Amino acid sequence: MKGPGTFKTGLVKAAGLMSGTSLDGVDVAELVSDGERIERFGKSGYRAYSDAERSVLKEALGCWQGDDLDAALKIVQRAHLEALTGFTPELIGFHGQTLAHEPRGRGTHQLGDGDALAVAARTPVVWDFRSSDVQMGGEGAPLAPFFHFACAKWIKADAPLAFLNLGGVGNITWIDPRKAKAEDDGALLAFDTGPANAPINDLMQQRRGQSYDKDGALARRGTVETGALELFLAETYFARMPPKSLDRDDFSVMLDLVRELSDADAAATMTAMSAAAVMQGMQHCPIPPSRVLVCGGGRHNPVMMHMLREALDCAVEPVETVGLDGDMLEAQAFAYLAIRVARGLPTSCKATTGVGALVGGGNISYPT
Repeated sequence: MKGPGTFKTGLVKAAGLMSGTSLDGVDVAELVSDGERIERFGKSGYRAYSDAERSVLKEALGCWQGDDLDAALKIVQRAHLEALTGFTPELIGFHGQTLAHEPRGRGTHQLGDGDALAVAARTPVVWDFRSSDVQMGGEGAPLAPFFHFACAKWIKADAPLAFLNLGGVGNITWIDPRKAKAEDDGALLAFDTGPANAPINDLMQQRRGQSYDKDGALARRGTVETGALELFLAETYFARMPPKSLDRDDFSVMLDLVRELSDADAAATMTAMSAAAVMQGMQHCPIPPSRVLVCGGGRHNPVMMHMLREALDCAVEPVETVGLDGDMLEAQAFAYLAIRVARGLPTSCKATTGVGALVGGGNISYPT
């Protein structure tokens, strides 16, 4: 078993755990890296939340440290430990379940106990990745950009490109792969574009009792209400310069804007809102990207992808087209970031979160 100080050199096999704001379940994925170059990707897995578990976690959204979260914490700990069944990493990156994110206010809250997970999994755990960044004035999100930079190197990209994650919230990483390191000036720009799947999922749950709009089937039958779309784009968030980040429910106004619409029109309009948020964000890229590689659940929505392709002047493709796994990219990111934390390397910088100095966020817990 590796103890403190033993991750400083060489390759490490790490497993990353990610439970996103869509509240669908826990992704787990392994990779081998020295914290800079990706050597290879390993196996992956998924542990879904049950409807009952999802209900408890949804009730906990918006809660902070000190609130009564025992039931939610038990679910998070159990699900993440079960997700690791059959995996034998040397190091675990444990993101936890985001309940609240308010970097300019109360901070950020990812529910999870890394100390307990390290003991239960008998493996060192890196966790609480975001707090240090927020405490130093950063947004605490997005945190995947340093990993996206490594992915750009892994696919041998030679021109500026962007990774677009369409999870509960949308975020983009613009990358210049001609730079040597992610922390170099001009290598990265990253920020949350706006809401993505979370409000559409909420709409489907409220209106249809379904967890999401599978294959964009409902949105495809509807018509976009341009007035509601224009009101959405008038939100002040879109005028803010990046880096910037959002909480899952910061755009709950979306549901109000479509309240009088039919189910199909509401789904079409909210899908258009999520796509339009990405289009607004593209104007901040230092150089137009040569391609946009899409990960997260949104890439499975043909209506969303069609809207993006119609609006953007470059190829918009799922990350699978370059040999990456769009379902596991965030879990892989936290495996990679765990190695960087263990090696004392930065995980965020001014261009990714707005933090004033290079930050290597995360605590390391050992099982003994």
